[in-house]
Amino acid sequence: MNSEPTESDPLFLQAYRGSFINILRWPQLDALWDALRARTEQHWYIYAVGETPPSAPATAQELERFLHEIDALLRKEHDEDYCGIVYVDDRERPSYVKIYDPNNLGSVCGSSGAPPPVPGWIVSVLPPVDLEHALPRPGARQRWWRRLFNNT
Repeated sequence: MNSEPTESDPLFLQAYRGSFINILRWPQLDALWDALRARTEQHWYIYAVGETPPSAPATAQELERFLHEIDALLRKEHDEDYCGIVYVDDRERPSYVKIYDPNNLGSVCGSSGAPPPVPGWIVSVLPPVDLEHALPRPGARQRWWRRLFNNT
């Protein structure tokens, strides 16, 4: 799977494939949420991957509710003394945040040889695209599917 951004990709997908910083500790997560709240000049899209991408940014109230709920979910379901499942493009001036589902982690870094799972949620200043259609399936899955119907 090609994970390198190309100029023909939508900006959202280019950013998705860009560089990210891991939010390793819970206090760093608190600081990230505060940084999102402080950037009121931004229009934040909240995208639950697998659902239809939003066509409009969230309101300030929707963002606050999401941050409250996702924080509670992460702390409850990722019962560790570290966070490690949230990634951001820039800690001081975030514009793109990937939040992985604690119940669907796989190998987020991709070190297992399998492609990393897609995040459960993305908070971005860029209008999202449907990641499930934009990202190619692993080659083995495509080959399996072709064999099923092409008898090859």
